[in-house]
Amino acid sequence: MGRISLTILCVFAGLLKFNPTFAEESEILELTSPLGKVKGSFLETRLGKKIYCFRGIRYAEAPVGQKRFQPAEPVKAWTDVFDASVEGPVCPQPDVAIMSEDCLRLNIYSNELPTKDKNVKKPVIVYFHPGGFYGGSGKSDRQGPEYLLDKEVLLVTVNYRIGSLGFMSSGDSLLPGNLGLKDQVIALRWIKNNIASFGGDPDCVTISGYSAGSWSVSLHLVSPMSKGLFHRAISMSGTAYYQKPLPKDQKNLATKQAEILGCPTDTVGNMLICLNTKTAEEFANSLSQFCEWHGDPILVWTPVIEPEVNGVERFLPDDPVKLLKEGNFAQVPYMTGFNKDEFGSVILLPIAEAKKGNNSFFEDWNTNWDHIAPISFLYERDTPRSKEISRELNKFYNHDKPVSLQNLQGMAHLYCDAVIAYSVHRFVNLLATATDIPLYYYHFMYQGRYSHVLDPETNEPYGISHHDEMMYIFYMKKFPFFKKDDPEIPTVERMTSIWEHFAKTGEPIPKNNELFKNVTWERFTSDKKRYLEINKEFSLKNGLINTERMELWDSLFPLEQSPKQ
Repeated sequence: MGRISLTILCVFAGLLKFNPTFAEESEILELTSPLGKVKGSFLETRLGKKIYCFRGIRYAEAPVGQKRFQPAEPVKAWTDVFDASVEGPVCPQPDVAIMSEDCLRLNIYSNELPTKDKNVKKPVIVYFHPGGFYGGSGKSDRQGPEYLLDKEVLLVTVNYRIGSLGFMSSGDSLLPGNLGLKDQVIALRWIKNNIASFGGDPDCVTISGYSAGSWSVSLHLVSPMSKGLFHRAISMSGTAYYQKPLPKDQKNLATKQAEILGCPTDTVGNMLICLNTKTAEEFANSLSQFCEWHGDPILVWTPVIEPEVNGVERFLPDDPVKLLKEGNFAQVPYMTGFNKDEFGSVILLPIAEAKKGNNSFFEDWNTNWDHIAPISFLYERDTPRSKEISRELNKFYNHDKPVSLQNLQGMAHLYCDAVIAYSVHRFVNLLATATDIPLYYYHFMYQGRYSHVLDPETNEPYGISHHDEMMYIFYMKKFPFFKKDDPEIPTVERMTSIWEHFAKTGEPIPKNNELFKNVTWERFTSDKKRYLEINKEFSLKNGLINTERMELWDSLFPLEQSPKQ
């Protein structure tokens, strides 16, 4: 058990008040962990609780030099005081100020720390960030703890390798793949061994994630490397069980990365020797060259099914659908769902361009649909089956009419379903068929005053977009800090209460709580398909979300059903 020492400085002592965006300057926070001493800083929650912050803590050795394309090594103990009072670097990606390959860091936030006189064991929530496996980080500008830490939980946010540095795979012993996901496992092992010093309970860990982070969570469920490292799971807006089977390698992307950086591609060995001489910035700045049609595909790198390599742990040894059907997964309570208008805002750019006289989006859709649709909507390409799928999608969403300014709603729905909604639908139904574990499904439909996407003509939110519900769980600095009388506060209270209660008990709705008066959230099962509609008011619904749309996708991408294990 770690002990804390708080040194009060005389200059400003008792004079400074907490501000949600700045560290407290009147105290120095130092904690002793099993790995060494750690210096922290302070924030304040929305309701005035002190947050003990330890940011940028290294959980693995820097994957640099000859370690670049290798599994991460757990961090070694340190002798000096580790300065975790400021944010650490983010993993290589375009357009960020502080970037480094020494990015395998995590942030810890707790509202109470253990002392020699008191043992503190908070439920731990681990959050894996979104970003399509090529962007994002666990920094507090997007995952600020000021809302969630009003609840009795401990929050950990995690960086992991992304892009080619985290997910390049040749399907052999030189580059088996999934390095970014293996980073996450090393972080979870670090948490198991060290989180008690920060007031967390290593035997009550909830893993959570958004988008690519949600994909990650859905794969930790079936990964042998993750076994025993978590006890509940939350997947928000996306899973890895989508309309395209995960590949056994991504040699095409490895080759493309090598060609972009001027490296040979004759053998994987020669390619890696050359790629090891390139800078992190060169990898990061090459991202745009992986786009094939405007910003698509939205998903470039994916996890892969790994080959068996002597002495190397496999994160994903088989197809995740097969593992799920066979019962080879963690039997833990699970919560998952998605937003009403996921990625539908993609249509705003074609609208804006058309109003400037550029109709290239519409011309491409209407003349080259069979080529573009599989790129944008993430299914097999250049096969008779692919063309059949493209025709069916065009018929259903566009009614076989030319795509124009007058009928773009179908394209908005198609992006929503292809990129996010169908993967969640397929996953929740597979899981319900395979097990009787507590499974909770939601559809987020609350329209607040703010959004990640604004309609450029009205400057008002474009529906409930990708990421929008996260602003009610985390303080995101691009939005105002919600105050007591703001209309968003009831949703903040409900969403953070759901996360807290689920992390504590495996059930999302606290009993005898005025916030949830007359609210029942029944489990989703193969027999009773129940989901919670989260709006200004909460209501339990029966059946499938967007039934006709999901039935179409099920018919186009069928999976055999298997009995419960």
